Amino acid sequence: MSDPHFDFSTADAGASATYPMQCSALRKNGFVMLKGRPCKIVEMSTSKTGKHGHAKVHLTGLDIFTQKKYEDICPSTHNMDVPNVTRKDYQVIDVSDGFLSLMDDNGETREDLKVPEGDLGKEIEKKNSSGDPFMVSVLKAVDEEDVVATKNMTS
Repeated sequence: MSDPHFDFSTADAGASATYPMQCSALRKNGFVMLKGRPCKIVEMSTSKTGKHGHAKVHLTGLDIFTQKKYEDICPSTHNMDVPNVTRKDYQVIDVSDGFLSLMDDNGETREDLKVPEGDLGKEIEKKNSSGDPFMVSVLKAVDEEDVVATKNMTS
């Protein structure tokens, strides 16, 4: 009984990558999709209603992974996509071949995240070679995951 109208094989656990939110309900330091990228809102301004009756919201956001700046303008009554952003901390076990070996609170390990480029990557390499235990924070949004910060472990 395979009815092509009811194919649920691609469904996940009910969590979607984004959800709609009215422009006027967005807030500074919140998240929004700008130009198809998950961004943190750093600036917001609303213009007065014009002769066509819609206030416009001017959004400026930084890509949560690349820190690149994006801007967009949308009518305050329209919906914009907001990414589901999750943050999880992992203990760094090892760094090898440009990949991190990480362990979460439950003792589960993963080795699929690359060492980030730039200063953060250098900091991770340095902390790893010093032998002190430390954690990394991993942000996940819209099927993309990246290490965004490190923090020392308190014993």
